[in-house]
Amino acid sequence: MFFQGKQKSPIAWLGGKSRLATEIVQRMPEHHTYCEPFCGAAWVFFRKQESRVEILNDINRDLVNLFRCIKHHLPALVDQFKWMLVAREQFDVFMATPAETLTDIQRAARFYYLNKTAFGAKVKSPTFGVAASQPPRLNLLRIEEDFSAAHLSLHRVQIENRPYAQVIDRIDRPDTLFYIDPPYWDCESDYGTGIFSKTDFIALAAQLADIKGKFILSLNDTLGVREVFSAFQFTEVRTRYSISAAAKREVGEVLISNFTPA
Repeated sequence: MFFQGKQKSPIAWLGGKSRLATEIVQRMPEHHTYCEPFCGAAWVFFRKQESRVEILNDINRDLVNLFRCIKHHLPALVDQFKWMLVAREQFDVFMATPAETLTDIQRAARFYYLNKTAFGAKVKSPTFGVAASQPPRLNLLRIEEDFSAAHLSLHRVQIENRPYAQVIDRIDRPDTLFYIDPPYWDCESDYGTGIFSKTDFIALAAQLADIKGKFILSLNDTLGVREVFSAFQFTEVRTRYSISAAAKREVGEVLISNFTPA
């Protein structure tokens, strides 16, 4: 088996699991099929051992297009960054360019550039980030290296762009493991308007109660989360967020599952 191991995600993502990924992987049971209905930066996928079948899904079309281009058009995507600079002017040009007017490869380059240069990796209404204390996240000299590493991990992955409920229904089998990473409670609109809401948590809990496979669900530790998902097992974990002052303090999250983790 190919071991992705300590591979990093090529992108930054609001609410990404870079600090919790290893702990989540250690709790995974044996499985045949692995699926992430809300893949985001897919940190857990990049940290785990390769499964026989792997599916990544996200409703964000630009994110899915980037992963597809890394998988299928690696050299052409890398070429897009020749002669680029990390500059507010370039950021503004990409922001003013409708994604629908670009080819898939150009669109992937636009999304990656905005993702790596935006403050806090914001998905909704990103702004150009400048810090006096650290270099930019976008290292133009390492793009080929970072994309090539991700390309190796994505070589057998099936990539979807569908609503999470449809993917869970379609992929569910007794030997399926879902890693589920929805928007945080009270942060439902951080990834766009009308994509996810409080009622989706209720619908998700009801759907997970009926699946044949197993799941690990990660969320912030709130009273609402504990009430909606009370039928399942909870494990408390500690992590740090990577935006502004919140990165300086530990916060509580929960890993929710329908099985007893290892």
